[in-house]
Amino acid sequence: MTASSADPSPIVVVTGANGLVGSRVCEMLSASGASVRAVVRRSGSAPRIAGVEELVGDFGDPTFAHSVVQSATAVVSTVHPMGSDEETQRQVAVQGTPVLARAAREAGVARLVHISTAAVYDRSPETGDVDESSALVGDDAGDYAVTKRDTDAALAEIGGITTVLLRPPAILGSGPRSTWNALRPAAIRDHEAARRVTPDQTFAWVALDDLCALAADLATGRIPTADDPAAGPLEGSCTPLNVAGSDYATVRVYHETVCGILGVEPAWQDAPAWTGLFLADRAREWGWSPAVNLADALAELENDLRG
Repeated sequence: MTASSADPSPIVVVTGANGLVGSRVCEMLSASGASVRAVVRRSGSAPRIAGVEELVGDFGDPTFAHSVVQSATAVVSTVHPMGSDEETQRQVAVQGTPVLARAAREAGVARLVHISTAAVYDRSPETGDVDESSALVGDDAGDYAVTKRDTDAALAEIGGITTVLLRPPAILGSGPRSTWNALRPAAIRDHEAARRVTPDQTFAWVALDDLCALAADLATGRIPTADDPAAGPLEGSCTPLNVAGSDYATVRVYHETVCGILGVEPAWQDAPAWTGLFLADRAREWGWSPAVNLADALAELENDLRG
């Protein structure tokens, strides 16, 4: 393993700093003593906390990208316009994120941590357990999964910077823009089609705080590089990393929790579904250990829905 330690005075650029993941990463970095450059597109939307400087602009613009990464030690990329049309997703993520990555490499930035997604993996019914070597989705998987896959591929082609592709499944955590604590429950409440699920399908999940703590530790160098991806990020190269909670769950558990609180009935269906495990053994070998168990994550979800 390559010996390294946390940077004593890290300067970390965080894109999407007003989003669910980006804002929490900013908070954790600030609490650890890092200086944070919070990149947003709308003035006044970055977290207003000590050590966080708001920078307004488009990271896909080479001039802006080069300006924000000067003298930085790491970049955490969290932006993907999920729900937008495919053209927008490609413009912002597939084309824009590599602009920032190349600017970071040219500026001598040590690390890039990119928030990807478990949706890049093929999790069709016949698929077994999924780890970082598993097959990725095909071109028919939908705009979000395909553009996330293609963003990962574009970043992997950029050598000379230590890049980690963090791949979380469902992110459980409070926030008005939280897919699984706010947006998905609203759809379940309002639309019968959103309640129609296969109950035994695997519900892979991770707590927001656990995901963001890992991103912050990677960005500040607390997790050292290594010569083997089983032990740490590959120096100057790109390493995918699954991140998931320890407790196994099914879709039944999530939907019964949400439907019970909202007072609607689940619409169970008997259909083929993925029932494998989403493996995050590599992250644990790197020293990461989730602190939030499923019971606590669901209790937070319940509090959000009741409140």
